[in-house]
Amino acid sequence: MNQDLSILHLVLNASAVVQLVMLLLVVISVSSWAAIFRKLFALKRVKSLNDGFEREFWSGTSLNDLFGAAAKNARHSGPMERIFASGMREYQKLHERKIIDASTLMDGARRAMRASFQREMDVVETNLSFLASVGSVSPYVGLFGTVWGIMHAFTGLASLQTVTLSTVAPGIAEALVATAIGLFAAIPAVVAYNRFARDIDRIAIRLETFIEEFSNILQRNVGAQSASGH
Repeated sequence: MNQDLSILHLVLNASAVVQLVMLLLVVISVSSWAAIFRKLFALKRVKSLNDGFEREFWSGTSLNDLFGAAAKNARHSGPMERIFASGMREYQKLHERKIIDASTLMDGARRAMRASFQREMDVVETNLSFLASVGSVSPYVGLFGTVWGIMHAFTGLASLQTVTLSTVAPGIAEALVATAIGLFAAIPAVVAYNRFARDIDRIAIRLETFIEEFSNILQRNVGAQSASGH
């Protein structure tokens, strides 16, 4: 007996529960791919903005000019520029209050930059937990559909007097499609999660390095102002 075992035929002839599981997995897969592309473009933009600001920062432009530009370009600036602006803003506020103690100035600037760093990392890590959830849960959702489909297939075989491979195969094949769709949703999410997690770690290390370098520059400025004041 020749039977149509194409994927489309198997999906259309699966039980309602298995079809619902397949539909859920397709929706999850589409959402996962959308999140992957959004994150890919977002991380590229972050890297480009950080590169541009870092070149400007080390080009010899004065800190006040950089701070003025960062204030005007707040909406379109990158994480590194916003961290710089937050540290510089706090430093200037404390300086305007006639605070001359070097440790107080530096602690205030560092705390402001650390708080800004945490906010920036929260934004950069958006959707990462979603991809992790898709990668870990989708195979189990697909497996649930497979188990249910096999149970449904064997229940239908109970009324048959003669059971052959041709009667068993369609039901089992329908059920296994759910697992295949689950893996199709999970594998890209896991690969993307690992890639993005590595890229985000590099961004975090780069931002932390910048905070330390900028802190050293502020420290030298405070030392120079203290020396000139004496």
